[in-house]
Amino acid sequence: MTHRPLIAVPARFSATTSALRYAAEVNARALIEAVWRAGGEPVTLHPHAPGGTADPAEVAARLARFDGLLLPGGGDIAPHRYGAADAHEAVYDVDDEQDAFDLELARQALAHGTPLLAVCRGLQVVNTALGGTLHQDMGGPGREHRHVRHPVSVAPGSALAQATGVDKAEASCYHHQHVDRLGEGLTVTARAADGTVEAVELAGGGPLLAVQWHPEDTAHEDPVQQRLFEALVRAARAPV
Repeated sequence: MTHRPLIAVPARFSATTSALRYAAEVNARALIEAVWRAGGEPVTLHPHAPGGTADPAEVAARLARFDGLLLPGGGDIAPHRYGAADAHEAVYDVDDEQDAFDLELARQALAHGTPLLAVCRGLQVVNTALGGTLHQDMGGPGREHRHVRHPVSVAPGSALAQATGVDKAEASCYHHQHVDRLGEGLTVTARAADGTVEAVELAGGGPLLAVQWHPEDTAHEDPVQQRLFEALVRAARAPV
């Protein structure tokens, strides 16, 4: 059997998993199955950042055991993490430990060249980790991108274009925030028709694909979306 590279997928803290009786750590089944179909071995990574502070050395040591990293969607990042003085009333499901852990994971992955696929919140984590900012709310019904499928235009010659093989993709979105100021070293590689940033990657190249949409929603039926997971696993298999 072909070796399956280990893909770390940090769990999401959830207070609403009533079937489990207590607050839990979860990952979406669709996300895990997309990694498996791509040939990866998805492994849930327990977030650990007591008091909202992650130990860089500990996070680096834990990440070093894996061949790749997938930063999934989830709740909003605390606005103070990107320098905002106040939080919009629409900000939801903020978890200080989750934020600290995810941000340090992103920093360590980028610093060490760990293949990284960032999805929705994951893109926002990467942008924040690199000093960027977010629009806290896109303006409510009719303007936010919740429960929306729409086309996005992909920049020719980008890593995203190479991974997907298309210049337009049908994206399944669920977000009410988006990139404001771009993080250092990032470039925009896809936008929605309304101008919303839908994908970013490292301007100088590197093993990062970050999309604002949820490719796992349709990856089982849309080869374009599945190719994002295949690109992650392929990069994770590549010799260092």
